[in-house]
Amino acid sequence: MRRDHCPLVLTRGDKGTQDPSMAGDELVQIRQEEQLQAASELGVGKVVFLANGDGELEVNLERRKILTRIIREHQPEVLITHDPWMRYQLHPDHRASGTLALDAVISARDPLYFPEQIKDGVKPCRVKRVFLFASDQPDFWVDIGRTMEKKIAALGKHQSQVIQWPKWEEWMRRRAQDAGASQGLKYAEPFKRLILR
Repeated sequence: MRRDHCPLVLTRGDKGTQDPSMAGDELVQIRQEEQLQAASELGVGKVVFLANGDGELEVNLERRKILTRIIREHQPEVLITHDPWMRYQLHPDHRASGTLALDAVISARDPLYFPEQIKDGVKPCRVKRVFLFASDQPDFWVDIGRTMEKKIAALGKHQSQVIQWPKWEEWMRRRAQDAGASQGLKYAEPFKRLILR
């Protein structure tokens, strides 16, 4: 991953634990440090953290405005987010983050959305491609054979989450193998790809 990539973390990570002795504010600090370590493992120089509470991310105009500005500031050609249309996706933040990101892609390209941002000198941005992960209707597979161990190493930095899943490394490898098998690859990452005009 190049250093100009900019992961955006929409929620604080303050509730995602099964440990009853863990305080929310303590968990936020742990999760942010883990995210920064994972980013460093991948060669990413910057992570943007927004302060939405876990389970409280809602699709609304104010949050879309914030994401629109971030897209305009960074001018990405590609955006990667959750598939908000995945059937039976239970996590409300996963559904909301995908919807917010896609709504912001549309707002970011047209100058009459949030024109005060344009007046501030931020230019519109036309994202060219969107890749939706955790999709149950993938149509694009990325060969991750050469980067699988890097992916495992980065995910392993999220100890507060992976500790809850015994044999998580084995599960991740098997998942990537299953995705790759349909494409003749050892390991693959599946996405739903949207090409924007």
